[in-house]
Amino acid sequence: MHRTGIAVLPLHYGQAPQWLVQRMKSLADEMVMLMIEDKGQENFLRRISDPYWFQAFGCVLGFDWHSSGLTTVVSGVLKEALSMDRHGLALAGGKGRSGKATPQEIEKICSAAGISSWLQNYMKYASKMCAKVDNSAIQAGYNIYHHTFFITEKGRWAVVQQGLSNSDRTARRYHWLDEKVTNFVEEPHNGMVGDVVRDSALNMVAKESDENRKTCVDIAKDRPENTISSIKKLSGAGFGLDRWVFGMNRIDAFSMPHKLNWEIFKQLYETQPRNYEELLAFKGVGPSTVRALALVAQLIYGKPASWRDPVKFTFAHGGKDGVPYPVDKRVMDETISYLKEVIEGVDSKGKKDALFRLNMLQSNWINS
Repeated sequence: MHRTGIAVLPLHYGQAPQWLVQRMKSLADEMVMLMIEDKGQENFLRRISDPYWFQAFGCVLGFDWHSSGLTTVVSGVLKEALSMDRHGLALAGGKGRSGKATPQEIEKICSAAGISSWLQNYMKYASKMCAKVDNSAIQAGYNIYHHTFFITEKGRWAVVQQGLSNSDRTARRYHWLDEKVTNFVEEPHNGMVGDVVRDSALNMVAKESDENRKTCVDIAKDRPENTISSIKKLSGAGFGLDRWVFGMNRIDAFSMPHKLNWEIFKQLYETQPRNYEELLAFKGVGPSTVRALALVAQLIYGKPASWRDPVKFTFAHGGKDGVPYPVDKRVMDETISYLKEVIEGVDSKGKKDALFRLNMLQSNWINS
């Protein structure tokens, strides 16, 4: 799976006013229509799955640059503004209950568009795996609470979803694109950016976790009493984790989950997953199961998992002052230029307002 990026944003509460939302819908409708007419639906998916472009697009529509609400509001606006009849493009999912209804909405959209049942099932599987990877295979303290699935009339798709961290009140956004699908469990990203990098984050989709993933599958296929015994041994008070690590700061990273569903290990043994993707996709396998198996594979069988946070650097904060890195002006300018070309075709007051906001953003970035 090809993931195009991650953004980390501060949590902002409240709702966007209706007068703004209605204007955002109208502007989004016209802008997306022009983009599709100019470059096609697949190009729009590439754009929307780019975290820089998505962020700039939200600003053009009238939202704050560094708000977690940009993700939910822009996605909600697009869900209502876009349609298969007009754009050849539609959205499933959303926040909370809407996100949970994603499979049913995918099926409804695909059936209306005449997309094959095989592709419908694959899309539902892809939606599930995108959420599972970012919620369970990468454990940096973010729980997915917003999930949107973009679908074109030709059956191409992209995902924009967001996770919440209660500990520091930040949100992390994940972007997925279907173009370079290989598998869901090894280096599925093209780039990840954010302003909060965890000292230790379990990253089971990192390339260096390959041997750990294979060992996790072997453990899951072993007799459940052996697996459960190994987990309890690592959880015991007499087990000194400090002998496995260098530096007290790493001990928390290796902590075993407090609660586990032991029945899952029995079900995995009966199923005999063939690979890590099948293991991760298995119903009931969540963050605790993933973490427990990874720790057994590392601490007992000597196959280390990656504990590096896949987020590399910030783009939502600090760039103007060069902290922690200078703004990538070339990328910003490319985004602005593309959006300006699109907006030139909007014959409405929205065009004037959007161009004004773009010019203001460009002035700030050029002077940074």
